[in-house]
Amino acid sequence: MSVAVCILAAGKGKRMVSTLPKVLHRIAGKPLVGHVLDAAAACGAGRPVVVHGHGGDQLLAAYRERDIQWVEQREQLGTGHAVAQALRHLSPADLVLILYGDVPLLTTETLRRLLDAARDSGFSLLTVELADPSGYGRIVRDRSGEIVRIVEQKDASPSELEIAEINTGIMAIRGEYLHRWLPALGNDNAQGEYYLTDCVAAAVAEGIRVAGVSARDATEVAGVNNRLQLAELERAFQQRCAAALMEQGVTLLDPARIDIRGDVECGQDTSIDINVILAGRVRIGRNCTIGANCVITDSELADGAEILPNSIIEGASVGANARIGPFARLRPETELGPDVHIGNFVEVKKSRIAAGSKANHLAYVGDSEIGRNVNVGAGTITCNYDGALKHRTVIEDDVFIGSDTQLVAPVRIGRGATIGAGTTVTEDVDAERLVISRVRQKSIAGWKRPRKAKP
Repeated sequence: MSVAVCILAAGKGKRMVSTLPKVLHRIAGKPLVGHVLDAAAACGAGRPVVVHGHGGDQLLAAYRERDIQWVEQREQLGTGHAVAQALRHLSPADLVLILYGDVPLLTTETLRRLLDAARDSGFSLLTVELADPSGYGRIVRDRSGEIVRIVEQKDASPSELEIAEINTGIMAIRGEYLHRWLPALGNDNAQGEYYLTDCVAAAVAEGIRVAGVSARDATEVAGVNNRLQLAELERAFQQRCAAALMEQGVTLLDPARIDIRGDVECGQDTSIDINVILAGRVRIGRNCTIGANCVITDSELADGAEILPNSIIEGASVGANARIGPFARLRPETELGPDVHIGNFVEVKKSRIAAGSKANHLAYVGDSEIGRNVNVGAGTITCNYDGALKHRTVIEDDVFIGSDTQLVAPVRIGRGATIGAGTTVTEDVDAERLVISRVRQKSIAGWKRPRKAKP
């Protein structure tokens, strides 16, 4: 039986106090609904059906490149009404997974357990036990442990109020049941809404077993209604990511002070200091060291790379045993070979630097090809932009570039050449040459500095 997914994302989210739809607020750099979409996809669900309402135009714009069947719920009349709007896109032959766009931390493992239970019974419901279940609908089971109904707090008896197991609203159910039960739902309740959970009573009335599946962690089923809850789930997600890294053999100097905002893989015996942000697709090798306050985005670090504090790496590849920082910046399309050193206040953009080369201080290297064992002196810049176009600088192996040098591209520096400090290079330099371009120093005796006239 194929799996379909219906995600309810029509709520306005007034308590977020925002012009942004609630489900587009972010955890770990990804919208809440994005986490839900990815979890469903990982379970093998087909093209998702997303029910939207308030701010639907923003939601559609945010996911215009993703294959989603959008359904509008013009009036928010309850969860049962929301799924009913999507019925025409849900086949009776499918097993339908019903999720919520503001419940972002569901794991694939839990969803698979929910689906497995529904394949056996036709209807499974995700529950959780809370230390304080106040305000939630309680799961009522019979003596054999089968779910017989859900009782809301206001309708519960004193004994039912003692029940710790609550309804999350997340379920997996055969499409044929939805097509049969949803049109018959009533709204004879205090809110005047059509509740999806009334399907439980319909199932019991027909003798269909409702399988209860318990979430192992309450944060998995926690929803976001305000910014405080958003922050709490952000921390819960980060703790989950930190634990996963440590289980893989990574040392985190303080697991409470790291932020994972993407797809991160990290080799064993790597050490990560505090306040590091890893975003996008990041691949980190073995025995790497990442200092405090670094931001690494969409980049790869080979084994043994050392990133000193306060460095920013974006869209770059760092070779084995390379040393970066402190206060260095690697911009997109930077490729560094093994044992390269990029020091403090050095910026590299769209450049390849081969093994053993160094730019240790206060330099800008852009649109360049640098060979092996090159020394780039302090204050060196590649002048790669003429106001209209970018040009390449090529520096061959074993070149020594003195401090405060300007390389005006396009230009090539031949193998083994030496560029004297303070030189402006505007023409190609042959191999093994020394190039110096300086104004001769003058010493003028008796020179008086201009002074303002006294009033």
